[in-house]
Amino acid sequence: MAVQVRVQFTGMKAEDIVAKIHQSIPDAQVELQDLTGTADHWKASIISDAFRGKSLLARQRMINAALSEELRGPIHALTMDVLTRDEASAPKGAH
Repeated sequence: MAVQVRVQFTGMKAEDIVAKIHQSIPDAQVELQDLTGTADHWKASIISDAFRGKSLLARQRMINAALSEELRGPIHALTMDVLTRDEASAPKGAH
C-alpha cells in the first residue's frame, strides 16, 4: 500500500516579502533568512535612510505596517535588524 503525503506550502517567498517592504520603503536594502525552512519564520536585516531619526520601535512598526496582512497569515514570526545606512556602515557597537 502506497502512502501519499501532501505538503501544503503555507509560508511566503523571500522575494514577495522584499517586494512588500519596497512598496513602503523603496530604498530599503533587505536580506532575509528563513529560520526554519518552512518560509514562515524569518529574520530580516533591513537598511534604509527612512529609519533616520526614528526609534527602534518606530522602525519595527514601519516594517510591521508594510507586512501587516502577511503577519496575520503566511508569516508566523519575524525578527529584524533595522538600521540606517550610516549605522550599517559604522563599526560594530558604535550605534
